[in-house]
Amino acid sequence: MSATSTETVSVLLATDSDTLYDEVDAALAGPELVVKRVRQGSDVRSAVASERPDLVIVDLQIGNMGGMAVSLDLRLEARADRLDEVAILMLLDREADVFLAKRAEADGWMVKPLDAFRLRRGAEAILTGGDWREGTGAQKPAFPND
Repeated sequence: MSATSTETVSVLLATDSDTLYDEVDAALAGPELVVKRVRQGSDVRSAVASERPDLVIVDLQIGNMGGMAVSLDLRLEARADRLDEVAILMLLDREADVFLAKRAEADGWMVKPLDAFRLRRGAEAILTGGDWREGTGAQKPAFPND
């Protein structure tokens, strides 16, 4: 999934669910991709500033600061030039939450339950400039050339 064969792709996962972390790590982690985790939404901004991940994956339901608030916070900080722009993939609990993901300005989203194939395709699509938007009724192409 990396841009070049020698570059490591960094993913920051924001979730307080150990099961969700295990799923994402098993699906994505490998020699060219590293998954790091924060357990609280309020820790995402500082982790993005220090780690500079290529992709942030946020769980919609995080105890102290949910995925919508995290996504909006990252977008606002980037607009104020206090943080670099970062790609965001939001993990939704149900299709009705698509409205929240759109309002939160996420680059893409997927509806749980997850599977490794969809997760890898969604992450790759966003990392390569495409998008991944499930539950909209009219699935947009995952890749710009599709």
